[in-house]
Amino acid sequence: MSNFKRESVMISAPRRAALKLGLAGTLVLALSCSVSTAFAAEKPKVGLIMKSLSNEFFKQMKAGADKYAAENKNKFEFKAVGMKDERDFASQVDAVENFVTQKYDIIVVAPADSKAMATPLAKAVKAGVKVINIDVPLDADAKKKAGIDLAFFGPDNKEGAKLAGDALAKDLGPGAKVVILEGNPEADNAKERKEGFMDSVKTGKLELLDSKTAHWETEEANTVMTNFLTKYKDIQGVMAANDSMALGVVKALDAAGQAGKIKVVGFDNIPPVQPLIKDGKMLATVEQYGAQMAVMGIDYGMRELAGEKFTGWVKTDVKLVTAADLK
Repeated sequence: MSNFKRESVMISAPRRAALKLGLAGTLVLALSCSVSTAFAAEKPKVGLIMKSLSNEFFKQMKAGADKYAAENKNKFEFKAVGMKDERDFASQVDAVENFVTQKYDIIVVAPADSKAMATPLAKAVKAGVKVINIDVPLDADAKKKAGIDLAFFGPDNKEGAKLAGDALAKDLGPGAKVVILEGNPEADNAKERKEGFMDSVKTGKLELLDSKTAHWETEEANTVMTNFLTKYKDIQGVMAANDSMALGVVKALDAAGQAGKIKVVGFDNIPPVQPLIKDGKMLATVEQYGAQMAVMGIDYGMRELAGEKFTGWVKTDVKLVTAADLK
């Protein structure tokens, strides 16, 4: 009996060891699965909020961001939203609130209203979301009042507009009579572009006949330009604060038989204006690399999520585009 017990003990020891190894393997596998699941669940969520998707510039921005997100789907989840038109400010506020509620980690935003968007974005920051401001800077006083210090990642809109305005002044010469079509008064980039155009008017010794907003919209720009043509019979040049409005200007000039005779400059270098520049219906536009801007915003958001902090202005490039660049 005693021999049996000893034999039994000798046999059960390896079994217990094997059992322990088996359990350990199962535990490692289970832990591995849970860690993988946890990492998958913790993949950062990135939201992009743009202005009107009827604007070709923001279509390009969305296409660039979508492509980049698809190429990096193992690194982050991505969703992009836009406004129905250039003055649909409420939808941007709703988008911020939705992204916060849905626990997004990063919001990349091109604000339609530089002042009004500061408060909802401040709520996002206080909820722990990394907010990256691209394209249109938030108003400095509004940020201070909301208690946030967000960097701006985007172009020098004043410099870009002056590039276009100077090209027009050089082509027309001193004393030429011009009009300006402004963007949304609520957007700081609209103000900055007008400042750039006004600098060109001054340095180029141009005569400014009138300046009105068309709120970035093509059809509104068509109406504004048609009214300018009725009121002023000697317009020689037009400065449009974006290409969507430049398209409306050219439409009005076509209808009046003035296309190519009255010089037009724009801003954004969207695809529909390129044939107009080649054909002489527009003199120039300004490239601000919209397709790359949101991608840059996502990258900076990921860097902030990893612990980096950015303040001030991270400036992106602008470039004058003429027919010589489109050959």
